[in-house]
Amino acid sequence: MSTNSTGAGGTADSTGSAGSALNDYIRPADPTQRERRAESFGASAAAYAEFRPSYPEAAVRWALEPVAGDDVVRVLDLAAGTGKLTEVVRGLGVEVVAVEPDDAMLAELHRRLPDVLALHGTAEAIPAPDGAFDAVVVGQAFHWFDRDRALVEIARVLRPGGVLATLWNLHDDGVAWVAGLNEVVQALGSVRETRESPMRQELFEHLAFTDQATAEFGSHERRTSEQVVRMLGTHSRILVMDEVDRAQVLARVRGYLRARPETFSGEFDVPLVTIALRAVRI
Repeated sequence: MSTNSTGAGGTADSTGSAGSALNDYIRPADPTQRERRAESFGASAAAYAEFRPSYPEAAVRWALEPVAGDDVVRVLDLAAGTGKLTEVVRGLGVEVVAVEPDDAMLAELHRRLPDVLALHGTAEAIPAPDGAFDAVVVGQAFHWFDRDRALVEIARVLRPGGVLATLWNLHDDGVAWVAGLNEVVQALGSVRETRESPMRQELFEHLAFTDQATAEFGSHERRTSEQVVRMLGTHSRILVMDEVDRAQVLARVRGYLRARPETFSGEFDVPLVTIALRAVRI
């Protein structure tokens, strides 16, 4: 694990051209395209739940560290999707509430975690009273928010001293076959994924938050090549393609994985890097 921290007015590390590529991945220039991508996940909710990676427990513990000593920890998983992060938070023995705007994703979350309170809502309009939570966590979704409106709303539902934390899972492109896979999908104009990470930006630069810190956590999941293809098929750039283009992209990815000695048959380790950012509510 590696860590870095800045104050409320600090500046995180810059990444040059690789960072610019990730910025394109995170926040498409075309607002209409961005909206289509943000709303695309419900169509693949079951596949998302099955094939997207979970989050390392160590990363979630680090995210909640500023409130870990409190008697009561109530956590909001915002834009919870199918409950990937919700499940890890619940496993730490704290109370968790999920909020998700997409009906299909929310239904999948209800199916997988029927004992968790899961509500329909957005980051810009959270269905909760002021100061209701000790922590707000966001997995793989903060880049879809209207940042300024969301930070105001998140600050509203956090109690003073509460923590806001966001996490992203990325494939570790420090591994040769992963770097090659990224080149294939980028050449096809689809998924852009790189270890040069969102943590290089001061995402929480807001008067309500201070003590931003960042950390990286390595992990892996056992997958087959077909499962990797199915996972990539849940990324928004591919979901918004027409059927023919989507099939062509996934066929190229499948061909690449079958040609690599590391991935051509059976199960193999897919190396992941989880990028975590946190800040404290003033």
